Amino acid sequence: MNRFEAYFGEWVVRHRWWIIFFTLAIVFTIGSGVRFLGFNNDARVFFSKENPYFQALEALENTYAKNDTVLFVLAPKDHNVFTRKTLAAVEKLTRDCWQIPYSSRVDSITNFQHTHGAGDELIVKDLVQDAYKLSNREIKRIKKIALSEPLLLNRLISPSGHVTAVNVIVIQPGKSRSESREVAKFARKMVDSFRRNHPEIDIHLTGGVMMDDAFGEVVMDDMSTLGPIMYLTLFGMMGLLLRSVTGTFVTLLLIAFSAITGLGFAGWRGILLNPTSATSPTIILTLGVADSVHILVTMFHQMRQGKAKNDAIAESMRINLQPVFLTSITTVIGFLSMNFSDAPPFRDLGNIVAVGVTGAFFYSIFFLPAIMAVLPVRVKPRTTARRQAFVGFSSFVIKRRTPLLGGILILLVVLGAGVFRIELNDNFIKFYSRRYEIRRATDFVDKNLTGLPTIEYSLNSGEPGGINDPKYLATVERFANWYRKQPQVVHVDVITDIMKRLNKNMHGDDVAFYRIPERRDLAAQYLLLYEMSLPFGHDLNNKINVDKSATRMIVALKNGSSKFIIDTDKRARDWLTHNAPKSMFTYGSSMSIIFAHISQRNIHSMLRGSFFALALISLIMIVALRNIKLGLLSLIPNLTPALMAFGIWGIIVGRVGVALSVVATSTLGIVVDDTVHFMSKYLRARREFGMDTFDAVRYSFTTVGPAMLVTTVILVAGFTILSFSGFRPNFETGIMMAITLTLALGLDFLLLPTLLMKAEG
Repeated sequence: MNRFEAYFGEWVVRHRWWIIFFTLAIVFTIGSGVRFLGFNNDARVFFSKENPYFQALEALENTYAKNDTVLFVLAPKDHNVFTRKTLAAVEKLTRDCWQIPYSSRVDSITNFQHTHGAGDELIVKDLVQDAYKLSNREIKRIKKIALSEPLLLNRLISPSGHVTAVNVIVIQPGKSRSESREVAKFARKMVDSFRRNHPEIDIHLTGGVMMDDAFGEVVMDDMSTLGPIMYLTLFGMMGLLLRSVTGTFVTLLLIAFSAITGLGFAGWRGILLNPTSATSPTIILTLGVADSVHILVTMFHQMRQGKAKNDAIAESMRINLQPVFLTSITTVIGFLSMNFSDAPPFRDLGNIVAVGVTGAFFYSIFFLPAIMAVLPVRVKPRTTARRQAFVGFSSFVIKRRTPLLGGILILLVVLGAGVFRIELNDNFIKFYSRRYEIRRATDFVDKNLTGLPTIEYSLNSGEPGGINDPKYLATVERFANWYRKQPQVVHVDVITDIMKRLNKNMHGDDVAFYRIPERRDLAAQYLLLYEMSLPFGHDLNNKINVDKSATRMIVALKNGSSKFIIDTDKRARDWLTHNAPKSMFTYGSSMSIIFAHISQRNIHSMLRGSFFALALISLIMIVALRNIKLGLLSLIPNLTPALMAFGIWGIIVGRVGVALSVVATSTLGIVVDDTVHFMSKYLRARREFGMDTFDAVRYSFTTVGPAMLVTTVILVAGFTILSFSGFRPNFETGIMMAITLTLALGLDFLLLPTLLMKAEG
């Protein structure tokens, strides 16, 4: 291997022009796939086809209807919905909403199908008609009906009557990825027009379709801001740390090639970017710097010692080829292990970054030395201040190795204990920062009207037409009433509210008959009569299945945390087990339910990925170092940073969601980098120069310490920039990775050398 390393650098310099040409050709070929890149702004991208909760949701939606919504929330500045002007505005907006592309149903207080009896007839009509012509008495009657109707209260009207909503159900045909964007764009134009015509009413826009569209907004924001900021940051830091215009230019060119390679691969593979995978260019830019820094720092050091440029390049390649290969392959393994993730966006992120890092490795060992051999390089004499600083630091570590080891172990125990404070909890509704309109609108709705998180149930009667059975309806009613008593439940949409109202209507609107019909045939007749009287767009297909054997119940919650949703659904299943027939038992389903479970599923799947990555990296380290003891010893400073980082997170935050479930695995391959470079220099000093343990540690500090510091500063800066994303999973990932990498450098400087001295002293 040593002979190959010595020859490799000379070969690259000799064939530099051919290598430059082929590199550019490869970058152009792979990078041309960028033209095929697209964006997936569907929140369902987080769910794999194998996810049983996702399969349950699709089954429920195939039975009834998909519940994609656009929600317009109106807040009159006089805090009173029940005025002629406001009701007229709601009435017009309700009519206009039918123009939204793919709209299939529009619900508001004005077109609510109010029923009342007239002898043997059932009268069904809009609650509000010609609002401007209403008398004060009629408005008072409408207000009384709206604020007492279970189907409206805390869903389309607030209890105080100060806020109302128009809810649009959209059924997208799925023929184009731009359908959500088309709907959202149309809805925003409606909002702009409404604000111009009704300055006296505040209007907010939210709903599932708008949240999906916000995915695309986050992708564009992150790619248009974080990438350029990262590039400018790297330019400044590389120029400051390398103090070489040529070295800085080539490094920036190389990492740009790496990012283009990763994105080009995604384009050729048909991978659609989402808020998670869209961060891959920033991560590749960050990781791609490390190999270049080590090669350039060694090259400049050799030139300062008097070697010619080409000889310095060859020597740098001889020294760094193996450690650069090891750091690259371990980083690639760490990101490829993200394929164990249950969430496809993290798989895409892992694969794109792995390809980008692989490209960075090959560009570093071929293109970088070749282009440096061509371009003029001027190395300024540098004082030995930095070297002396690391000499002094190494002496401190050697002298204080025992108390340092003890102190680090105590710190490890203290911070590691913080892991036990962590709970798996997430809140999809709060994935967006408040700088996005969707988050502000959603917070307003949650505070003033209703809850967007939902749990849905398909309650089966066990027989066709069984939903008319009074016993079945009574059980459904008890289940709904049980839910209404649960904390943070704001609304229950259930068929029994319609049944009770119909029974009252058909008994002369006598409130004493506001109850479930006593006979099955009566319930069936009432329901048939009601369905025949409903206008277009107000049928009950979203509540009743085709053979009338099951009904849909939707529970709206104020609390969107995954832990609360899972606990609530579990208690509901317990109620069904003990109070309902077996045919009625079911699991809750909805987008909220799937997101609630995804963190736990991802943690479990990523544990398998972590074991896979750890085993493979351990084997590689042992084979590369040719020493089982040192190979296993090197794993200690590689495993502990993530443990300590999660301990800090547990103490400060205490909550881990879907994003952080992949951090330990992805950082495992990165934190190995510094350990590999430190160990390679240590073993070189021991094997080539015959140094003892203490001198070998000092040699490692002085030769590779500056490069380790530079690369870590750049990595931390890169991931810190990622924390400026408005998408909370990206923000948390950036912060956590920055913390982990900072701890990793500290442990490689303090823990690794003390372990080496204890093991070989």
